[in-house]
Amino acid sequence: MIPLRDTIPSARVPIVNYAIIALNVMVFWHEVSLGPRAEAFVMEYGLVPREFGFDRLLTSMFVHGGWMHLIGNMLYLYIFGDNVEDRMGHVRYVLFYLLCGAAAGITQSLTSPGSSMPMIGASGAIAGVSGAYLLFFPGSRVVTLVPIFIVLQLVEIPAVFFLGLWFVWQLASGVATLGHDVGGVAVWAHVGGFMAGMALGPMFKRRTPVSEI
Repeated sequence: MIPLRDTIPSARVPIVNYAIIALNVMVFWHEVSLGPRAEAFVMEYGLVPREFGFDRLLTSMFVHGGWMHLIGNMLYLYIFGDNVEDRMGHVRYVLFYLLCGAAAGITQSLTSPGSSMPMIGASGAIAGVSGAYLLFFPGSRVVTLVPIFIVLQLVEIPAVFFLGLWFVWQLASGVATLGHDVGGVAVWAHVGGFMAGMALGPMFKRRTPVSEI
């Protein structure tokens, strides 16, 4: 399933969300330009649990492992981030995003403290955005491209189901990896980010939201 958009339009231009997307793209473009030195760049700015550093909680959010990694993350951020920014306002949204990303990195590090593999990507922070979106817009629907037999169909899936199923899958995958130092997707970062988003979302929500159209 590939999400394309949600059914709730933004009430104003999500300038912070656009800026975060642009920053991720620029960092990745720089990473690609490094050629063979890109691996060293990932090791320097990624979050390595065994060598945990708070500075890397920030930098690791803006480093990605490939074009598909970047595009997938930015697609989710584009779909869900604008509405969350609406509810929080620009400044609160920045702080919320960074805190969720930090919570994601800490969660992943706690579940695999001896790992020497760098954790990179914005997905932990975006998981937090998704958690807040689920709280703020439970009646929303996600327009999704779904393969039905051999034909791709556009289907509106309730956000509660779409994001809820995603979280359950991440949690189940995380439980299955406990005690194993495995590579691939940092699912515990997703779990930690999502839970942080749901916990912090009400604290960052503006008391008087802008009118929806």
